[in-house]
Amino acid sequence: MNILVLNAGSSSLKYQLINMETEQVVAKGLCERVGASESVHIYEAGSDEREFVLELHDHYAAVKAVLETLTNPDDGVIKNLADITAIGHRVVHGGDFFAESVIITKEVIDRIKECVPLAPLHNPPALSGIRSCLELMPNTQQVAVFDTAFHQTMPPKAYRYPLPTEYYEKHRIRRYGFHGTSHRYVSERAAVMLNKPAEDVKVITCHLGNGCSLTAVKGGHSVDTSMGYTPLDGLMMGTRSGSIDPAILLYLIDYLDMNPREVNHIINKESGLLGVSGLSNDLRDVGNAADAGDERARLALELYAYSARRFLGSYFFALQGADAIVFTAGVGENAQKMREMILEGLEDLGICLDLERNSKRGGERFISTDDSPVKVMVIPTNEELMIAKDVKALIS
Repeated sequence: MNILVLNAGSSSLKYQLINMETEQVVAKGLCERVGASESVHIYEAGSDEREFVLELHDHYAAVKAVLETLTNPDDGVIKNLADITAIGHRVVHGGDFFAESVIITKEVIDRIKECVPLAPLHNPPALSGIRSCLELMPNTQQVAVFDTAFHQTMPPKAYRYPLPTEYYEKHRIRRYGFHGTSHRYVSERAAVMLNKPAEDVKVITCHLGNGCSLTAVKGGHSVDTSMGYTPLDGLMMGTRSGSIDPAILLYLIDYLDMNPREVNHIINKESGLLGVSGLSNDLRDVGNAADAGDERARLALELYAYSARRFLGSYFFALQGADAIVFTAGVGENAQKMREMILEGLEDLGICLDLERNSKRGGERFISTDDSPVKVMVIPTNEELMIAKDVKALIS
């Protein structure tokens, strides 16, 4: 059984073809600059790595190029499109309509369209990818997997904002949360590594990268998460401010004569690590500058770590303790110094980091001491495999 996993961005299309008997990636790739006159298709299948420069006017052209590459008679990895059992689409926002992945129908598409105002940069390309596949492979089952679905188990005390009730009831303004597929995958893996049933485990999952979110998971269910109505809320990120006093936005509009579009650009694209350091949104670049004595870079690192530390502490107490803390995504998996900064001095809470283990890289691993009451883990996320597993379960 081969599952094709698609992740359509505003100007990109990432994909993986996964053999679900072995759960191994048969081929993967990325189409960049979709919509431009010169697009790039990066393709990898085993030792075969190639880059094509071509013109991809839209996501339909990108999907068609991917399918043609996979089925190329000379060097394709499958004979024909019938070798693709089903397609899984990553969809960022499912609102409160979807608490789990679903087989795509007209009604599902209509609901995804209703959520476009909640994710105007993400849901439209996902819809384009879905429609393209329906046209190119009309007889192949397709599944939508939502970033928000995992967080639909949050109780009202976690997802409601303290605004007048009418804004929730009429406009669905509430905390939705994101990165749900990643948080679900690593929390499930954490239970396996702890050798405990998922229903008996309390874990705090830390998805740290250019986008960042923490989630409190109890018994396999999300009970709170740091991202909110949009992915802007919560932790400081690469270019996003995370949670700030909302009156600051009014000040920028009223006293600095900015319009809402300008303010939105600042807090989404010019803040976070980039805004504080003045250098980069990449933690590696900021870290190198801090090591060279740049004070703004050093402060940016401290803010990033302290932001994660604050949410970690709040979820630790919300869960009344935790069995494990999991780090994942680009920063979480690879930045040993940042993990040290976040967990420094928490031994009295039962969180004991082993510095030697923390310095090593690669694969799923414990980085806490053997006698640490709270285990600390690094688990590389695998959202594509999680999506493929959902597809397999639904079509079976």
